[in-house]
Amino acid sequence: MFGIGYNDDIAKAKSILKRLVDEDERILKDPETVIAVSELADNSVNIVVRPWTKSGDYWGVYWDLTENVKLTFDKEGISIPYPQRDVHLHQVA
Repeated sequence: MFGIGYNDDIAKAKSILKRLVDEDERILKDPETVIAVSELADNSVNIVVRPWTKSGDYWGVYWDLTENVKLTFDKEGISIPYPQRDVHLHQVA
């Protein structure tokens, strides 16, 4: 699951994710990888990515895909938000 900012382009993010999946030869073509918006969360739009791979390739694909998504999102201007809180201080006289 990858979260993007509410102001980011969902279609662009999904296109990037599909490209990264297609470029990894360890990811199987059948069954097809699922890439879909799964949640409108408090701080992000969450996109689920469910590729299929051989059992022995699972962790390598998992770690490499996660790193490649972060690097590519940074390069392409897609934000990965994190929880933030605004604190307003009021002075009482």
